[in-house]
Amino acid sequence: MKRLILILTLIASPLFAVQPDEVLDDPVLEQRARDLSTGLRCLVCRNESIDESNAELARDLRLLLRERLVAGDTDQEAIAFIVDRYGEYVLLKPTTSGSNLMLWLAGPIMLLIAAAMGWSFLRKRSQVQVSGAKDKLTDAEKERLRQILED
Repeated sequence: MKRLILILTLIASPLFAVQPDEVLDDPVLEQRARDLSTGLRCLVCRNESIDESNAELARDLRLLLRERLVAGDTDQEAIAFIVDRYGEYVLLKPTTSGSNLMLWLAGPIMLLIAAAMGWSFLRKRSQVQVSGAKDKLTDAEKERLRQILED
């Protein structure tokens, strides 16, 4: 029974991050705020959304987001306001444009370069082995090899 209570407490713990005084009266606006806040990163708690974080800065961001929505901003305008203020790092899913495009493409490009280098290395290695097989042993080398194998 204690384990069940512990598991339920751990599962429900992110729900405690949004304080009752932050919740908007309009359920539609509150749902929009919740949906948007799951995509914004807490700048204190890495890789945790502001909706899940108990940090003061996350609370400030949640309040700021709700203020923007109450003021009549669209979802994109509210997110753009926060990104302009805190930078693209605040997005849990960064955009794939501008300077981020280089970061998105760097991994696959490096993988292709590594694969080409590995293929080139293996190709050269197999060519060396094939060319080495063409060399013939001299009679003296054959005799020495025979003596070694007999011992």
